[in-house]
Amino acid sequence: MAQPKFYLQPLAAAICVVYSSTTLAQEHQAHDERITLAPIVMTAQKANDANGLIVHADPKQAIQPIPAVDGSSYLQSIPGFNQVKGGGANGDVTFRGMFGSRIKIVTDGNESLGACPSRMDTQASYISPESYDRITVVKGPQTVQYAHTGSAATVSFERGPEELSSAKPYRGQASVLWGSYGRFDQNIETAIGDETKYARLNANRSVSNDYKDGNGDKVHSNWEKWNADLALGWTPNEDTWVELRGGRGDAEVAYAGRGMDGSQFKRDSLGLKLQRKNINEVIKQVDAQIDYSYNDHIMDNFTLRTPPMMDMGHGMDMGHGGMSHKVPNPMEMQVTRRSVNARASMTTEWDNFSLITGVDSQFNKHGRNMIMFAMPKKSTPSYMDMKFESYGAFGELTYQINDANKLVTGARIDHTKVDKYGQQSNHIDSRKETLPSAFVRLENTAKEHDLKNYIGVGYVERIPDYWELSSTSFAQPQVDSYAFKNLKNEKTVQLDIGTQFEHDAFNAWASAYAGLVNDYIVMTYIDNKAQSRNVDATIAGAEAGMGYKFTDQIQADVSAAYAWGKNTTDHTALPQIAPLEGRFNLRYVEDKYNVGLLWRVVAKQDRISKNEGTIIGYDFGESKGFSTLALNATYNLTQDVDLSVGVDNLLDKNYTEHLNKQGSSGFGYAAFEQFNNIGRNYWARMSMKF
Repeated sequence: MAQPKFYLQPLAAAICVVYSSTTLAQEHQAHDERITLAPIVMTAQKANDANGLIVHADPKQAIQPIPAVDGSSYLQSIPGFNQVKGGGANGDVTFRGMFGSRIKIVTDGNESLGACPSRMDTQASYISPESYDRITVVKGPQTVQYAHTGSAATVSFERGPEELSSAKPYRGQASVLWGSYGRFDQNIETAIGDETKYARLNANRSVSNDYKDGNGDKVHSNWEKWNADLALGWTPNEDTWVELRGGRGDAEVAYAGRGMDGSQFKRDSLGLKLQRKNINEVIKQVDAQIDYSYNDHIMDNFTLRTPPMMDMGHGMDMGHGGMSHKVPNPMEMQVTRRSVNARASMTTEWDNFSLITGVDSQFNKHGRNMIMFAMPKKSTPSYMDMKFESYGAFGELTYQINDANKLVTGARIDHTKVDKYGQQSNHIDSRKETLPSAFVRLENTAKEHDLKNYIGVGYVERIPDYWELSSTSFAQPQVDSYAFKNLKNEKTVQLDIGTQFEHDAFNAWASAYAGLVNDYIVMTYIDNKAQSRNVDATIAGAEAGMGYKFTDQIQADVSAAYAWGKNTTDHTALPQIAPLEGRFNLRYVEDKYNVGLLWRVVAKQDRISKNEGTIIGYDFGESKGFSTLALNATYNLTQDVDLSVGVDNLLDKNYTEHLNKQGSSGFGYAAFEQFNNIGRNYWARMSMKF
C-alpha cells in the first residue's frame, strides 16, 4: 500500500504522546498556580443534551476497550451501539438493531459513502475519531437537518474553527499508542496562524498484526491505515468563518470473516465551508458548504492471504497425462464512489422562537469491475452501475414555551432519482421517489426536582440504498432487477421518550423507544446469495444507566442497552439484533491519577431468524452469553502530558460477539463458525498538548 513518508515515528519518539487531554484547572486562593487533574479513560458515554436525547462525546479522550482505530470502534462506547466485525478493524456500526443507511453518519456536515458491495469500506471505516473535536449522536428520527434522515440515529463528527492569537500563534496535540499484537498508533493535530487566519493539519497512522483469541489461536485481522487532512481558515472577525479543507487516506485491512481482504481504501476529499453569524437581530447565522469525496476501494484474495486453489480439470488437454491439477485462483474487485454534497442553511431567532431552514443536494455515482486472473474471460471491465441524485429542503423550529418547557419540531422533503446501468454502461432503469420526514418533541425541565424529560414522535421514509437495490451478490442480474424495480421505500414512525435525574451524589438516565416500520427491508440468504424483500416490523428497546459517588475518590456507574424487533409479516424475530448488554464501572480518583475497572456482561441471543439478515450479515444460529473484565489507569505526568494504560479482557476469555461474521473457510473455519474476539490485550497511551 502506497502511503506518505511521514510515518510520524520521529514525532512519536520526540514527544511520546497523543490527544488533547481532558483537564480541569483550578486557581489556588493563596497562589496563582494551576492544578491539572488526570483525565479519565471513558468506558461508557451517556446522553447529555436535549434532556438526554442527544449524546456528545469527546473523541480526543481515551476510551476502553483499547482506543478506537475507526468510527465504529469509538461509537461502541455509547450504549445502544454495536458493530458487525469482520476482523480487527473496519466493522460496520449498528444502533438499536438498525444498520446501514438507517444510521446517518456525517463528517463536518458531509456524507462520504463507501463503495464496497459487501461493505468493507463503510463511512465509519474512513473516520479517524481523534481527528475531530466532538461527536454528536441524535437518537431516533428526531432531527431533519440532513438529507435522508436516519431512522435509527444521526451521527455527526465535527470540527470547529481555530482560535489563535498573535500572543500564541500555534497550538497542537499529539498521541502515541502501543498495544499487544504490534498495535502502534500515532496522531497529531497542529495549527498555526493568528486572529484572522490559520492552517491546521490532522495526521494519523495505525498498524496492527493479527491478534490471538482467548484460546491462543491467531485470527486473520491485521491492518495498516493512514489519514491526513489539511484545513486553511480565514476568520476576519469573530462572526465570520471561511475554511477550505482537503484530505487523503489509504489502508490495508485483513478480514477473518470474509473471502477477500481490503488491499486499498483510498480516500480523497475537498470541501469549502462559509459561516456568518449575527447578521442582524433576526438572522443569527448563515452556513453554506460544498464537499467532494472520492473513495477507491480494492478487495482481493491474494495481497494479504494465500489465494485459494482452483481445479483446472483434466490435464489431458493441458499436457498433464489426463490428471487433474489445481492452480491458484487470484481475483480482485475495484469499486469506487464519487460524491458531491452541497448544503446551505439559515438560523433565525425572534421572541421565543428559533428556526433553522435549509436546502441540500447530493450527487454520487458508483462504479465497479471484477478481475479473475485465472479465468480472464469472466472478468468485467470498469463501469458505472448506479447513479444517485437527491435534492432536499428542511425546517426545524424550537419554541421556548416557558422556563420549564420547550417544543421542537421539524419537517423535510427529499426528491431522489436513482439510475441503474449495465456492464456496457447502457442505461437500464430509473426510479424516482419523494420522501417526507417530520418530528415533534416536547422537552421538560423540573428544576425543583432535578429532573429532565423528553417525549417525541418522528416519521421518516427511506429509499433502499445501493446495497439493498443491487443485493449482496454479483451474479444475480434477475434478483438485482427485481430489487431495483419492486423494493418499496421503508417507512418508520417512532416514539422516543427519556429522562435524566441528578441530585447530590446520585444520577440516573433512561432513553426508550417503540416504532412501527412498514416495508422494512430484510435480506434472505440462500447458498450465500441474498435477496431483498419488504416486510412489516415492530421495534422497541431502551438504554439506561445510573451512577453514584460514594466518596470524593470512589465512583461507580452501571448502564444497560436492549433492542427488540419482530417481523410481523412472518411472525418471526427481526434478524441481526445485538443481545442485552450491561456495563459496570468502578473508579478511584485522585488529583494526579485514577484507576478504573470495567465489567461488561452480554446475554445470549436466542431471538433469531435463521438465514435472514441485512446488507451486512445474517443469522445462522443462537449465540452464547459472555462477560469480560478490563482495567485502566491514568496519570498526569505534567500539566499537559498524560499517560493512560489498560488491559482488556483481563481473564483472557475466549468469546465471540453475536454479530461477528462467520470465519472464512480459507482459514479453517467450519460452516457457520464465527471467528473469536481478541484475547488479553495490553495497551499504553501517552498524550500531550502544546
